[in-house]
Amino acid sequence: MASTPHENEPGSRHPDGGASVAPADEGDREVRGEGGGSGKGAAKKLLPVVLVLTGVLSAMLVVFGLPAVNGGPHHVPMGLVGPQAAAEALGKQLDQRQPDGWEVTSYPSTDALTQAIHDRDVMGGFAPDGQTLTVYTASAAGNPSSAAINGIGNAVAAQQGMEATTENVVPFPEDDPNGAGLTAAALPMIIGGVLPAVAMVRLFPGHGGLRLRLTGAVLFALAAGFALAAIIQFGFGSVDGTYWTTALGLSLGMAALTLPFLGLESLFGFVGLGAGIVVMMFVGNSLSGLATGAHWLPNGWATLGQLMPPGASGSLLRANGFFDGTGAGGPVAVLAAWAAIGLLLILLADRRGGRGTEEKQAEAATA
Repeated sequence: MASTPHENEPGSRHPDGGASVAPADEGDREVRGEGGGSGKGAAKKLLPVVLVLTGVLSAMLVVFGLPAVNGGPHHVPMGLVGPQAAAEALGKQLDQRQPDGWEVTSYPSTDALTQAIHDRDVMGGFAPDGQTLTVYTASAAGNPSSAAINGIGNAVAAQQGMEATTENVVPFPEDDPNGAGLTAAALPMIIGGVLPAVAMVRLFPGHGGLRLRLTGAVLFALAAGFALAAIIQFGFGSVDGTYWTTALGLSLGMAALTLPFLGLESLFGFVGLGAGIVVMMFVGNSLSGLATGAHWLPNGWATLGQLMPPGASGSLLRANGFFDGTGAGGPVAVLAAWAAIGLLLILLADRRGGRGTEEKQAEAATA
């Protein structure tokens, strides 16, 4: 007589005729993450991941926080209508309160001072006339510097028993008197360099799509530059310069980001692209000085920020949007250099990829 298999044995059948499920052993449960644990191997990875993420977050806080904590006047140029001796005396007085904060230059007349403000030689200044001290500012050159100059002027007037009046020589437009739109443009300007690089790499991968990526990046920079300029100028009313000049400046700024990103990805893959994005998003953005003006950052940081595309692009937008292009030469040179570097990297990648294609074709022909 045949024995009936035990219902708990592997491969046995239930009384209703259905096949029973073989119980999983401990090894299977550990591999699948069952039994209340995820395995020793996965557990060992958890602590490094937590530490790395904590380090990244801490680094982000340092990168964004240090410029804000150390922000303040650093060699801000300022003018005084009067003799050189008076300018030197004021400079020494200010240096006692804020070492290396201000550089005071004398001007022979009020017209000379206001022209220097338009030429971006100084950020503002003072013109005494009898019992009145006129404080000249340029909020469009940087709100913090403008407010500080106004405060210094009022303090000097109070010390001398004079009445202080303020004249904003280069203000923000009436529709955006605080320049909020200019500050809001900082992140979209950087994203405008990141998005096309990532999108083109995903849509047109490999050496065969390299030229399409380059063409797409240039077309996007032009289209996005004109679109952002229209929003900033006609939508927000944040700038009042020549639209075409402002738009071309924004396009150059985005191309100066996108082309290096594409070049890095073409040569080094996603590691190169990711490294470039991280540097520009965190270092370049935090040191751009778009919201405050470069003089509100420590000297070395300000210089580094202006040598990177976000800072140069912001300075170019300020120059074209408020000062009729005065001071645009330096930012244009920086952005053109970055775009040229990106183009060079792309050409190197194209040459390397073409050589690889020729070698494969030669091997196929001899096979």
